Amino acid sequence: MSKTPSLSYIKIIKALQRNGWTVVRQRGSHIRLQKRIGDELLKITIPAHRPVKRSTLSHILKQARLDVDDFLDLI
Repeated sequence: MSKTPSLSYIKIIKALQRNGWTVVRQRGSHIRLQKRIGDELLKITIPAHRPVKRSTLSHILKQARLDVDDFLDLI
């Protein structure tokens, strides 16, 4: 398993959009994305930081139910 990278929020959002996530809104420096899986609606918030900390990205990927290696394939 790869190490979680430190990336710009723009790269993170573009990769998540390739995985089916859609940007719902932005409020200040936080961008909200959501994705429907079956009858469940998943929601995640991405901070508009450059770069987003590795630990923060790790939590985001856990909420998005994505493995680090799968996420890296989307970049």
